[in-house]
Amino acid sequence: MAADLAGWARLRGQLWPADAAQHINELNQYFTGQSVDIIKAYVLVDDNRQVQGFMELNIRNFAEGSRSPQVPYVEAWYVSPVYQGQGWGKQFMHKAEQWALKMGHHELASDTEISNQLSINIHKHLGFVETERIVCLLKQLKP
Repeated sequence: MAADLAGWARLRGQLWPADAAQHINELNQYFTGQSVDIIKAYVLVDDNRQVQGFMELNIRNFAEGSRSPQVPYVEAWYVSPVYQGQGWGKQFMHKAEQWALKMGHHELASDTEISNQLSINIHKHLGFVETERIVCLLKQLKP
């Protein structure tokens, strides 16, 4: 379990390098049922018990382009380079779709960076429709 957690965190660091220090903590929150970002996850483990990919899912109260009050959302989707192009990403997405349908939903939302054309293309290839392009901003308020 600890090796799986470390491997998963390592891959999260490849997806989100700026947040590397938070990954172990966020995954521990998932395993203790305290995560606000992950309610379902799938992990690809190779024959050597090394984590080679993952998908993290959530239910959001809003997704651009949807009118549903709750929308299953792909929060993270990553396959290590050595396993890319072998259909693992597609299998992850299929699992996510089946999970969403099983829960009674009829949509699945996702996002990616505006500059990540590869991810945009893969999403579209798997049936996603681009709904909007935005830049999200947040300001920390001090009392």
